[in-house]
Amino acid sequence: MIARMEQHQVALYLAALAAGALLGLAAPALGPGLEHAINPVLGLLLYVTFLQVPAAELGRSLREGRFLAAALVVNFVVVPLVVAALFTVLPDDRAVRLGVLLVLLAPCVDYVIVFSGLAGGSNRRLLAATPMLLITQMMLLPVYLLLFLGPDLADVIEPGPFVEAFVVLIVIPLTLAWSTQAWAARRVAGQRFTTTANLTMVPLMIATLLTVVASQIPRVNDSLAPVARVIPVYVAFLVVMAFAGLAVARLFRLDAPAGRAIVFTGATRNSLVVLPVALALPDALAVAAVVVVTQTLVEVVGMVVYVRVVPRLLPN
Repeated sequence: MIARMEQHQVALYLAALAAGALLGLAAPALGPGLEHAINPVLGLLLYVTFLQVPAAELGRSLREGRFLAAALVVNFVVVPLVVAALFTVLPDDRAVRLGVLLVLLAPCVDYVIVFSGLAGGSNRRLLAATPMLLITQMMLLPVYLLLFLGPDLADVIEPGPFVEAFVVLIVIPLTLAWSTQAWAARRVAGQRFTTTANLTMVPLMIATLLTVVASQIPRVNDSLAPVARVIPVYVAFLVVMAFAGLAVARLFRLDAPAGRAIVFTGATRNSLVVLPVALALPDALAVAAVVVVTQTLVEVVGMVVYVRVVPRLLPN
């Protein structure tokens, strides 16, 4: 069953989005309860993701200078420049702009590995770079927000949600994953547990997407105007980043699998991880969470297109 789920995971992710939307619209009262489940299920997903990154592999990723440099450049130099250009066409609404910035400035660390692998990208390198991408984005995201929205933003955004997201979604899962790896290195029971845990990646991704969409789709339904205004921006971002990622891959003279991974890491965004930050914003900025969830819906559909297009942009 797990093998079949992995074989058809893209269709299952799309089905999870559709099921979440139907559940959220049919039973909007479930939203608050499901919202509290987002962090736990996302934390489990990231734990399993980190479990697939051996500590030794992380060390080797730091020595693969060209790939790591390309990943950092595409995500923290090229993407902010593209976002700056798109920022000029955003509506003059602080909550909408904040939501777009939160999601577009943070590189994805979960299903990017799935879609990159389906397109023949180097999952091993991308997995090994995941902790570095997470830590870097949490350090730089507040800086980028201040640059785009000005120092007045400090009056409405508290550092607490960023610190909480960093601890709950990075520090704890990463520490538990490496502790599990140490256990597996010493005990047969640890090896069996690790093998079983690695099989839960697809079910956990399905549960995460369903939970997020079901909890937030009532808000999307109530905020159709801002949603309609940001969808073209998200589509434009995906189109531009396909060619921007290709340019970075060629600049760093990467082989086809590594280059495809760079295209995917530049295009996919960390909507699931930044959503808890958006949900913690004051009521006056509540639309930001809706804008973040909308990006997830657009991006998953875009990734289906990427899986077919990127191998043609970067053939073997």
